[in-house]
This record gives sequence, C-alpha cells and structure tokens, in this order.
Amino acid sequence: MYLLMTRPRAASDRFVAQLSARTRSRVTVIHSPLIEIRPLPVQADLAGMRGLIFTSANGVNAAVAMGVDRDLPAYCVGPATTGAASGAGWQAQMMGATAEELIANLLQLRPQSPLMHLRGEHSRGNIAERLTESGLTVQEQPIYRQTLLPLSDEAAAIADGDAAVLVPLFSPRTARQFADVWPGTAPLWLAAISPATAEPLETLAHAQLTIAKEPTPDRMRKAVKKLVNLAMRVESARHAD
Repeated sequence: MYLLMTRPRAASDRFVAQLSARTRSRVTVIHSPLIEIRPLPVQADLAGMRGLIFTSANGVNAAVAMGVDRDLPAYCVGPATTGAASGAGWQAQMMGATAEELIANLLQLRPQSPLMHLRGEHSRGNIAERLTESGLTVQEQPIYRQTLLPLSDEAAAIADGDAAVLVPLFSPRTARQFADVWPGTAPLWLAAISPATAEPLETLAHAQLTIAKEPTPDRMRKAVKKLVNLAMRVESARHAD
C-alpha cells in the first residue's frame, strides 16, 4: 500500500514522522507535492497595524523570510499555524480551527485594530472583508505564491497499479489539482481535512473518501490510520478470494 503525500516536502515529512510506527510500517511513502510555496518579492506595509492574522504556516514562514516585526500579536487558525507563529517569536493565539471560527472569535474578542492578514495569493474565506464589514478593521497582503505542480514520475508510476493508494489532502486547491492530474485506476483511499477539500475529490473513482472530524493534523493522522487499517482488511479479503 502506498501513502501518497501531496504537500510540500517539509510539511509532508512532518506529517509522516508523526504517524504511529505501526501505520508507517504498513505503507510505502511516495512524495508528489502538488503546490510549491514561494515568497513574493514584496514588503508588507504594517505601519499603524495593531496585530497580524495568519491562516497557514506558509504565511508565517513567508513573514519570517521578509523580516516582519515579531512585536505584534498574531491571531491564528489551527494548532499548526499557531505553533509556527509562536516558534518564530510572535505572541500567537489560536482563534479557532477554521476561518469561520477565527472570524467569530475575533469579533467576540474585538482586539485593537487595524489588523493585517498575511496570506497567499489564493485564499478562501474573504476574512479581511468579512471582518471589516462587521466593524473590525482588517487589511490583507498576499506574501507568498502557491504554484500548481504535476504529479511526480514516481506517483504517476503507481497510478495504474493494483496496490491501494492512500492520499491525505489538506486544502481545497490541492484536492482540485489532484482530481485534475490523477490519471490512474489504482484503488484510491482518500482523506480530506474538510468538507470543502472533499468536494473536488467526489468526481474521482475511489474505494473510500473520509473527512477528518476536525481540520487539524491530529485528526488527519487518525483518519489516515483508520484508512490504512480498512484498506489492509479489504486487500486481505480480495487476495483471499
């Protein structure tokens, strides 16, 4: 059974390393990043800003690369982004696991504004616009680019095989790219971090499509573990026949 990782390599390596030893022993890991993250050649204008919003660790990393001031408080989505911001030196506060939760919690907290949302070129949720419409002034600045990539040669080679291919997908854009470039008929076992991520995958023929109970790395690891166990039982039964 293959575990096909579609995130940038560093993020994929962290995810795989935190799987249980038993789960890792049952899969062969194939890397095929479908999005490449590149900082944009820009400088964020933070004059007068009272805080930052980060919705991904990629945003944190790009902000670090451009030398963004660590003195501002950082309001973050999810434990991974919060941990990245805290580790980089910001006073980081997790404001929910999703953009919707971040918006609701910021409107309840009402921190001093204006705030700056440092994000990628492609972003969902219209966070700055919705918060501003609700009375909390928020600006936004794209600071990194997400470039789509094709399948790696190694991933394409397993696409038409008989072995199960388990694919965790962590964003709607990556899921859409996977659905667009996957050429094969190998049995697909898919784990999506959210319903929005699962939506593009429904067009693919698949043995199983599971949505994580919460959009967090921990819940995705649990989803992968369950899919591995289920796929192994199905494969064992098929070979027994």
